[in-house]
Amino acid sequence: MKKKLILIFGIIALIAISCGGGNSNVTGDSSVNTGSGGKAGIVFKEYEHSFGKVTEGEKVAYVFTFENNGTSDLVIISASTSCGCTVPKYDTNPISSGKSGNLEVVFDTSGRSGMQTKTIKVKSNASTPVVILKITAEVTDNIN
Repeated sequence: MKKKLILIFGIIALIAISCGGGNSNVTGDSSVNTGSGGKAGIVFKEYEHSFGKVTEGEKVAYVFTFENNGTSDLVIISASTSCGCTVPKYDTNPISSGKSGNLEVVFDTSGRSGMQTKTIKVKSNASTPVVILKITAEVTDNIN
């Protein structure tokens, strides 16, 4: 009887360990199989951009450039923003190792005033699966 209990608890412990306990720090679908057996990497040239002073109602855009510094193809899974006034555009095709890609961000200042800070959460299959980018602008009635 004692051996059966030890065996049952051992199986339960094994199942719990194999499930990972639910504390994974990987966000998004980083399981995209690129076939090379390596891992993609993502490094942005800049992680923040300031538009400076802009006039309310303007649409301003900036292109963040990144490089795949890994050994496998990089796939951007999603890019989401902290506000509907900011729209990201990116290529969904895989980026080969050593190659670069772009992520454009368009910020619509309509109905905004004062200092504005918006974030863009980029999810990919890279070894760092989530990267946060930031844009700022001072929205004014008119530029002096």
